[in-house]
Amino acid sequence: MNPVKTIFLDRDGVINEDSPDYIKNWAEFHFIPGSLHALARLTRSGCSIIIITNQSAINRRMVTLNELKQMHRKLGRAVSDSGGRITDIFYCPHRPNEGCGCRKPKPGLIFAARDRYGIDLSHAVMVGDSAKDILAGQAAGCGRTVLVQTGNGMTAIQTLEETGQRPDHVAADLDRAVQWILDRPSASP
Repeated sequence: MNPVKTIFLDRDGVINEDSPDYIKNWAEFHFIPGSLHALARLTRSGCSIIIITNQSAINRRMVTLNELKQMHRKLGRAVSDSGGRITDIFYCPHRPNEGCGCRKPKPGLIFAARDRYGIDLSHAVMVGDSAKDILAGQAAGCGRTVLVQTGNGMTAIQTLEETGQRPDHVAADLDRAVQWILDRPSASP
């Protein structure tokens, strides 16, 4: 039995294609091949999926909160139609210079999810495509961190190596990350 119960996922660059111009509406939201299948596999294995995402486009006034929530409803429906289930989505609306505690690499969003759902973070996994995702997972005390090479993954590998921080695993994409997670008996070291 696999005691991993919670998988934290970044959104842009992990589930859907990222854009330097931000994802501002559903028409710009394009699933990375294999990501819907990966989410369905996690759901079938009994894992809770929680998205942890920086969405500074809100405070940059590029997207309204209602537009973001509409995108997330459509995301949830698409995942559900593919056999998966997203438990919740936590987002930070702040720009990098606003000094909040919820913007990754700070662990505030993960802590908020932990508090809401009673999550044992030592058995949780953070999956992301950026150094910020990996650092947030490590700072929160997640049992494992996985970097995917989609999105900003290749840049993140270099950034993490320069700082001496390393994810527990590097995978080509979310589908391969899920395979690695499900093949491991426990997230605890």
